Amino acid sequence: MAGVRERSAFVGNAAAGSAKSSVVGASEARCEWTSTTRVLVACGGKSRHATERGREHAAGGALRMQGGGGDSVEPRNPDALVVIGTRGSPLALWQAHETERCLKEAFPELAKEGAIQISVINTSGDRFLETSLADMGGKGLFTKEIDAAQLRGDVDIAVHSMKDVPTWLPEGICLPCMLEREDTRDVLLSPKAKSISELPDGAVIGSASLRRKSQLLAKNSTFKVVNFRGNLQTRIRKLNEGVVDATMLACAGLSRMGMMEHASQIVEWDEMLPAVAQGAIGITCRTGDEKMLKYLAALNHQDTLTCVTAERAFLEALDGSCRTPIAGQAWLVDGGARIEFRGLVARPDGSEVHEVERSGAAEHAEKIGREAGAELKAKIGSDFFAVAEE
Repeated sequence: MAGVRERSAFVGNAAAGSAKSSVVGASEARCEWTSTTRVLVACGGKSRHATERGREHAAGGALRMQGGGGDSVEPRNPDALVVIGTRGSPLALWQAHETERCLKEAFPELAKEGAIQISVINTSGDRFLETSLADMGGKGLFTKEIDAAQLRGDVDIAVHSMKDVPTWLPEGICLPCMLEREDTRDVLLSPKAKSISELPDGAVIGSASLRRKSQLLAKNSTFKVVNFRGNLQTRIRKLNEGVVDATMLACAGLSRMGMMEHASQIVEWDEMLPAVAQGAIGITCRTGDEKMLKYLAALNHQDTLTCVTAERAFLEALDGSCRTPIAGQAWLVDGGARIEFRGLVARPDGSEVHEVERSGAAEHAEKIGREAGAELKAKIGSDFFAVAEE
């Protein structure tokens, strides 16, 4: 199965096995599934104590921190050596505090009180929750305000969910670092079914993702997929209130927040190919900022960077955005020497799905992703995305 190929480079620690197994580690998830690989999601090898501490920060951080309203940014603390920019959702704050923890462990001077400041920045994508991402334009919705703060010098580094980061970066900003990747798969949450196949005809599924919508409708055209946005906690609350019959989320987010008990099914790649860069955390800084580049070099997980580079090259070749249902996953094999890639593009109604596979030397990751995108683009024709945006 595609979802259980050699993924140890970005899923955490993987061990062979064929029995029924559970996602364990920092989240101590109770959800179980059957696969040919036992995936031990340990949040990049972090200690359970550190992960729980990050969740506590995330749960209360939005209330304690300023700078989250409008376009305002919290004033810099003059004593701070590093100011981290982030969105204000609990998951985003978890990611920012995880970055803070890693920096403190790597550099003693950053472990001092007040050496690192976290600044919450409200983005366009956070402000207009009733509008679908596709209708808002798709690119930079969760990053442009943070980019602007970074270029002004209000923040030094910015922590992003990589699937939110456009394939282009503003002049003056670079992306030198990615933390070790989490499980990239999607999960189904439903009080009415234990799997996608068990959902009844006509089921109402909440999702803002055209990628998920298209793959769901390709399986069952009677599904009604409705816009469903908000942070993890909001979406789970709406699900429990019966607003929808089911929803789908990234396994990585649920795992990081210690909420895997809500998952009904962890969906393998053969059933739902994940988004480009799903499960990866990226950290940007200003181009030429040698101090920040030094800090981030110590945090970078090269295997994750290699795989995500291939995926983003694929997306860029297709000129993809939130208005185009595109999925792509890369994974390393042969001890990291080679990379394999699988990509998908579809119409939003699921009526047409095209896939591509490529492999080669890991050092050619960007080229492999770009060529896979070019192959699909030639196959689907120039009007495919134009129809997708109607």
